[in-house]
Amino acid sequence: MNERNENCQHLLQYLSDYFEGSLDPEFCTELERHISECRNCRVVVDTTRKTIDLYHTYGNETGALPQEVRHRLFHRLNLEDFLK
Repeated sequence: MNERNENCQHLLQYLSDYFEGSLDPEFCTELERHISECRNCRVVVDTTRKTIDLYHTYGNETGALPQEVRHRLFHRLNLEDFLK
């Protein structure tokens, strides 16, 4: 694994704290700088942010996600056990 990937993995493990706003301000600045320079990490952050927004918007609505889409999503995320 190269140094860039290791840095990405290290920083992305703190995404939950980043989204909750509980990171140390200095580390948060470092993470945001990395995200602005790293396309792959920016995609991960943007996708996660959109997922959180969708959940907050539609997560509590019964049947908001069609069953077929739900199955494909859970399969893609390797979460089939949660479909049972």
